[in-house]
Amino acid sequence: MSYLKFDKNLMINLEQSLMKEMLRTNQSGAYHCTSVVDCNTRKQHGMLVIPIPEMGNSSHVLLSSLDCTVIQHGAEFNLGLHRYSGGVYSPNGHKYIREFDCESVPRTTYRVGGVILTKEKMFISHENRILVRYTLVEAHSPTTLRFRPMLAFREANALVMANDAINTQIDDAPNGVSCCLYQGYPRLYMQFNHKPEWHYQPNWYNGFEYLKDLERGVPYTEDLWVPGYFDIPIKKGESIIFSAGVSEVSPRSISKMYETEIATRTCRTSFFNCLKNAVKQCYFKDKDGMFLLSGYPWGKVLARNTFMALPGATIAINHREDFEAIMESGREALVHFMNTGELSQRIGGIDLPDIPLWCIWALQQYAKAYGKDDTIKRYLPLVKEIMEYIISNRHPNLRVEDNGLVYSIGTATPVTWMNASLYGRPLVPRSGYMVEFNALWYNALMWCASLTEELPEADAPQRQLWVSTAEKLKQSFIDTFLNDYGYLYDYVNGTYADPSVRPNMAVAIGLDYSPLDRRQRKGVLDVVTRELLTPKGLRTLSPKSFGYRPFYLGSPEEREMALHNGPARPWLFGFYADAYLRVFGVSGVGYLDRMLIGYEDEMTNQCIGSLSQLYDGNPPFSGRGAISHVTNIAEILRTLTTLKKFNL
Repeated sequence: MSYLKFDKNLMINLEQSLMKEMLRTNQSGAYHCTSVVDCNTRKQHGMLVIPIPEMGNSSHVLLSSLDCTVIQHGAEFNLGLHRYSGGVYSPNGHKYIREFDCESVPRTTYRVGGVILTKEKMFISHENRILVRYTLVEAHSPTTLRFRPMLAFREANALVMANDAINTQIDDAPNGVSCCLYQGYPRLYMQFNHKPEWHYQPNWYNGFEYLKDLERGVPYTEDLWVPGYFDIPIKKGESIIFSAGVSEVSPRSISKMYETEIATRTCRTSFFNCLKNAVKQCYFKDKDGMFLLSGYPWGKVLARNTFMALPGATIAINHREDFEAIMESGREALVHFMNTGELSQRIGGIDLPDIPLWCIWALQQYAKAYGKDDTIKRYLPLVKEIMEYIISNRHPNLRVEDNGLVYSIGTATPVTWMNASLYGRPLVPRSGYMVEFNALWYNALMWCASLTEELPEADAPQRQLWVSTAEKLKQSFIDTFLNDYGYLYDYVNGTYADPSVRPNMAVAIGLDYSPLDRRQRKGVLDVVTRELLTPKGLRTLSPKSFGYRPFYLGSPEEREMALHNGPARPWLFGFYADAYLRVFGVSGVGYLDRMLIGYEDEMTNQCIGSLSQLYDGNPPFSGRGAISHVTNIAEILRTLTTLKKFNL
């Protein structure tokens, strides 16, 4: 039985099924995303969405959707579903769905009278090509399938309207056709493993509405170009495979390509396997190296997300080589910035002040998994270079003060992960001494000293500097952040100590090395548990604090104001779990296992098999933002792996 399976009753109920989305990627930036009933509800949805580097750092929707119609005795049964202007749904193909499951690949089973037809979708790894396999399971009469492609050829965050600039020319391709609607785009090849009959019938289909964009208060209506349709007869037990890609393929190779690709898939038969699939979908590999995308459908390669997610996205699923490949890409960008001050063209935000600290944290997790010796051999030069860079105050916005604390200016531009801004100004103006920055700095100093404690005497002066700095920092941290109420100030700038109860203190108590002792950690943990913990992560602000906005809803401005003022983030649970185990030891494992049920429940909500970017701070804790977020997925994976060690 499939772990992710939905029956007819759910699928035909659009109030439920339209809220569930599915995602497939090629691990090189291209993706297919839509609702489980194949009705696009966002402008970023599409059958084939690919990056086009020559056109900028964004993705582009080439093939929006592919409608399939079953034809018997001249009667047509269209299996497609779209929302048109005024909220009208047509042609209502969802009523033919019998079930949907997503074990190895998304598979929809349709029943039309005596016809049973399955549809499976498969992305080819590291190639801009999607395959859709239709199999006729049952039929008592001659059957023909009609395929009608709906084309967009636009940037994924834009919309297209009917226009005269379109290139309507259609060229023949082996068992199919090819086209390119606008200059600068690659050709789209639409081919089959069987010979189709092509009917050129060009037309604009007008007034597609995207429900999620309507709810978000952004433009939500567009027109799509339909150049014609394909007809192919199909026999019982036979499969027809449709290929859409930016290069021509031999029709004879399509079936083998499908079977080869499906053999590499990890079946979604458990919570862990769902997250493993989800995090691997965020891998991004090209000629320049290997990276992590921050998420889908609008994620980018970002430095902070890369280093924060790297241990959970690789080590937790036993992908050591992938850690090393992604770390190498991050290392190149970080070292180049440290030496020249130049930003990376591939990894955004490499200049942010906490990036070197998160890089050290990621390397620390590598050492815990694979040992000191391997870490020293591979990464000691990088560790030393980062630590020297920080402690010598060469970073433009990370200064080590005489008291050992690190200081960053974030009043004009956000410098922490709480980076919401409105009208060019940070909505959470964190500046000065940030609690997680200083916790990460103390952790880095102590871990680096521990890593090098058995190295030759030549390293002793550097190690002693790290230890002495950590000793100063420890007392300064307590004096600066720990207040009379038992929790940590979020940031301190001059005489101002921000009293907001925020989850950044969970990082401070969850790290291997903390300036706080066990009793102090427990005091902070109690406040976090009482005011911030939800079934979907830690709230970004306590309901008792001023400005609490738990729901990420409304206009773009209202959502931005709420972004870091209430909604919960699952990734923070990783540090909460670490802190809980440090305070309570093995006796805390059962409690954390029970808390993970809330995340497992999400496998059948929003983007099935994955975790959203954020969740409302109040019940029912609905998922919002990006439908699949790498840092959330990775930290829950890391937590699962940690707890598994206790349960052995």
